[in-house]
Amino acid sequence: MRRALTFGLIGSVVAWHLSLVGLVAAFAERRLIGQSLTFSYVLLLALMLLVGYLTARRVSDWTGLAGAALSGLLVGLALWILALIVTEVNLRDAFVAASPSLAQILTFDRGVSAASLAILLLIGAVTGFIGGGLTWIPATGRRTVIGALSVTVLVGLLRDVLGPVLPAFLMGFLFSPAGGLSLPGAVIVLGLAIAIPVMRHVLAARKAGQEGPLPARVLRRRRLALRVLGVVFFVSFPLWAKLFLSNVADFVGLYILMGLGLNLVLGFAGLLDLGYVAFFAIGAYSMAVLTSPELGALTLGFWTALPIAVAITVFSGILIGLPVLRMRGDYLAIATLGFGEIVRLLVLSDWLKPHLGGAQGVTRIARPVLGPFVIDRPQEYYYLILIGCGLGWFLSVRLRDSRIGRAWMAIREDEDVAQAMGINRVTAKLLAFATGASMGGLSGALFASLVNSVIPQSFSILVSINVVALLVLGGIGSLPGILVGALALVGLPELLREFQEYRLLVYGVVLVIMMIWRPAGLWPEETRVRELEEAAEEARERAPAEVVVASQDGA
Repeated sequence: MRRALTFGLIGSVVAWHLSLVGLVAAFAERRLIGQSLTFSYVLLLALMLLVGYLTARRVSDWTGLAGAALSGLLVGLALWILALIVTEVNLRDAFVAASPSLAQILTFDRGVSAASLAILLLIGAVTGFIGGGLTWIPATGRRTVIGALSVTVLVGLLRDVLGPVLPAFLMGFLFSPAGGLSLPGAVIVLGLAIAIPVMRHVLAARKAGQEGPLPARVLRRRRLALRVLGVVFFVSFPLWAKLFLSNVADFVGLYILMGLGLNLVLGFAGLLDLGYVAFFAIGAYSMAVLTSPELGALTLGFWTALPIAVAITVFSGILIGLPVLRMRGDYLAIATLGFGEIVRLLVLSDWLKPHLGGAQGVTRIARPVLGPFVIDRPQEYYYLILIGCGLGWFLSVRLRDSRIGRAWMAIREDEDVAQAMGINRVTAKLLAFATGASMGGLSGALFASLVNSVIPQSFSILVSINVVALLVLGGIGSLPGILVGALALVGLPELLREFQEYRLLVYGVVLVIMMIWRPAGLWPEETRVRELEEAAEEARERAPAEVVVASQDGA
């Protein structure tokens, strides 16, 4: 009972927060299945499901299910009370979203009545009970069910994106004309999302039981086949993805390139750089100054200016590295954060306006030219960015496995011990800053040419936060994690434009959840996972000893 009341109260507060900040009203028009189930209702149902699961997680009998139903019922009651308050009291001076339409959404267009109260209580109790029932399912099955539900919701959200890609007859079957998935389409998507992992698990278990481990030759062939399929997918992407998806892929690729650069500094060397946007800005403005006729200084071609812009960024990386060589941890983060703000304020200042364009920025930046062919469309820039990401990936892999890469990782683990073992900290840190800066500068130069202009507002501290966040989400030090993090934090918000206003709120929630349940990231590095497991084991071994010492002190 106490757990049910606690989680029911927490869920009620979260439900009120989602409603009053405007998330429920904003997503009420985004239909997922037919005309009835909107994304706002999915958010509330997911919340009821979660509180039911948390209530019954540590109780394995029927009392846990009863408590889960009670916690979900409390969330439903809280939503009806909020609808009543919004209807009777004018809260719009404090909460703009607290409008009569919010009350209608929360009560399924039935108004504040006994019927709407009964419906909300029933939905809350049933959903909470289902959430509690998830605790009875084995962990593998639970992950499969949750993953299938998430895939179904995602497919419903991406209707406008899938339209240009899928055949017309398939779109007509999966989606209803009113918007969202049709009921048969939702059943098919949910069934496939459950069946595919189950079949893969069954086949893997059968092979493991009958044949033993697969030969190395077979594994190499599979890896080769997967790599070939990946290359074919990435190379052919602009041919079938059309303009919008190619534009999104360009920005995801730019963030992947920046993520690869920051991963050298943060993931490999353990140097927390919160001003990485400075290198992105220096690369972009170097390309603008070297190629734009607006400033009247130089009008070089793109291919001539690109290596110069990267070289300028590398030099700036050495400059920022020199004064912070002795700094660690929070002090290093604050110093690099200041460097990023200094660069932004300099390009914004009137002092450098004749040379950098000031607040108006710079336009007419050179495009790449290959003979008679001018690269000026997102589909064409995609290949340039893909080549840049490929070079950055190759360089990261080679550096990770090299002598300097091992030196970076030694500095990350313990800087004093690394120095005692003969590692030159000055050289290693400067190489980390310079190499990481080169990828940021390349990304900035490609960005400036892609959008054909640069303005100071494009280089805010939020860019650095996004790059650090995608590393944390994917897994610090993990190269595949960079791809996953960029797709999740950059690709999805670009595809779902109505989420833009709530991006920072979603970032905060996602990062908190990641720190609790997946501290190593979605695709973590093996070393990082091992370190976290060893730290958890040491904490468990130390806890009984601390209890004994405390009891002796008390005695």
